[in-house]
Amino acid sequence: MKVLFLNTFEKTGGAAIACLRLMNALNANGVQTKLLVLDKQTDDANVYTVNTNCWKKLLNQWRFVWERLFIFVNSHIKRKDLFRVSIANTGTDISRHPLVQEADIIHLHWINCGFLSVKDIEKLTRLGKPIVWTMHDMWSCTGICHYSYTCLKFQTSCAECPFLNSKKEKDLSQSVFMEKKQRLQLPTLHYVAVSNWLADMAKRSSITSNHNITVIPNVISVSQMTPLDRAEARVKLSVYESYLIAFGAVRIDNEIKGFKYLAEAVRILTEEYHYQPEQIRLLLFGGIHNKEILDIISVPYSYYGFIADKTMLSTIYSAANVVVSSSLYETFGQTLIEAQLCGSVPVSFDNSGQTDIILHKQNGYLAKYLSSTDLAVGIDWGFHSNISAAELRKYVKNTFGEVVVAQQYKDLYQKLIENNIK
Repeated sequence: MKVLFLNTFEKTGGAAIACLRLMNALNANGVQTKLLVLDKQTDDANVYTVNTNCWKKLLNQWRFVWERLFIFVNSHIKRKDLFRVSIANTGTDISRHPLVQEADIIHLHWINCGFLSVKDIEKLTRLGKPIVWTMHDMWSCTGICHYSYTCLKFQTSCAECPFLNSKKEKDLSQSVFMEKKQRLQLPTLHYVAVSNWLADMAKRSSITSNHNITVIPNVISVSQMTPLDRAEARVKLSVYESYLIAFGAVRIDNEIKGFKYLAEAVRILTEEYHYQPEQIRLLLFGGIHNKEILDIISVPYSYYGFIADKTMLSTIYSAANVVVSSSLYETFGQTLIEAQLCGSVPVSFDNSGQTDIILHKQNGYLAKYLSSTDLAVGIDWGFHSNISAAELRKYVKNTFGEVVVAQQYKDLYQKLIENNIK
């Protein structure tokens, strides 16, 4: 069985990391898997790029600029939400690419930023090969947004898009929605959602509701996260408060990550519970564009910036009593699982992808959505829970480990190939 993955980037972004982990897991479990990208960043022999010369690279850079420019004009020249949407109006026709031609399964991941247009995806569905599309966000089932927040227009047909500052029914979001609905209807296309919440969103959309949708979680590389003794980890980080809370994101100050809810929950802990401010410390990692967000923290904190080193990440998780995700939406919840592998108890809101990871009051706490008060209750519960690090690690290995997830994809691939032959 030969499987070709398609993703815009090789290493940049959560979808790219998830894609690489799955590719490695499948290759280790008997499935010949290669990855074709727009932007190749390493010398990995299993990764190929469509930018085979400087002219193609320049052309693809222009495609990215053209898409963003088109969005910019249609959003009334507002930059605020420029990268919260994609329209896939331009891309690369790879339907005749040798890797596409030889593949038994074509597996799409995150293909925006000028890699594949909607029309290019349609051409792939017409090759007669099974197409799997793993949804790493909501873009597959909306007109143009990657997360719809509270907007439900994607269920019928997008219009008056808030990300475009649009008051028109027939705007860019609706035109892209209708193009997707028209072009992406062949039965060769099978969707995979990385959480039950995301699958539910896809089943509500008139773009994807008629397709088969399977739920398979992202794979976690269990061996990459190495738990340390909590006291040892704290010595390494030189942090000695009684209660440590870990919080990480690609961008901590991204509104969708809900950092203000965590900050408020911590304030509640110190003002309404028995905790003194000097007893609690936040361990923060990830990017920050606006560092003023740190001013709302009422307890000591350590900010480590973006962390690529898994040893350092394992040390932070191992030192923390609790890891918090206060996101408005998460398709999956990677940091929660990584933290569990290192013995840190996860606390999150009871919405979206986190609910597939946390079993309430068994291996973590699910707080009422957008309630800082209940988030504080959950953190307090996590501080004093008696869940063992070994239990948390075993749960992750048995649910999200390489062998488990690879087998689910192998079973799906085999089923699609058999049905395609019939």
